[in-house]
Amino acid sequence: MKTYAVKAGEIERRWYVVDAQGKTLGRLATQVARILRGKHKPTFSTHLDMGDHVIIINAEKIHVTGKKLSTKRYYRYSGYLGGLKSIVLSEQLEKHPDRVLIHAIRGMLPKNRLGRAMLKKLKVYAGPTHPHAAQKPEPLEL
Repeated sequence: MKTYAVKAGEIERRWYVVDAQGKTLGRLATQVARILRGKHKPTFSTHLDMGDHVIIINAEKIHVTGKKLSTKRYYRYSGYLGGLKSIVLSEQLEKHPDRVLIHAIRGMLPKNRLGRAMLKKLKVYAGPTHPHAAQKPEPLEL
């Protein structure tokens, strides 16, 4: 018997919509990262981008547990002296709720060009609407 190896041209991609309202941040991020990576498919290969496209709506209504709203910080560094900026999770959710989910999911993907390609298939929107109706996304219950 020969081992079946998937070729890049044989990969079939689908579109999914996930409603983040009331979902826990980390649990949602792990499930979405799994779909972006393609681990839910029986033909999964680690060296190929097998994943599907994921649209997340209602990112502003995400739920976090414990004291993370007041203690979890996001850092960014400009490269200059004194250029380290930080923002608390509660402020980030008010200003840019989509970035919170993107940051969580990015940390769960591979740290190479394959992971960057997977992250491009993620679309996150703060509100309940999205402009991807032409792709006919299927609702995904997580």
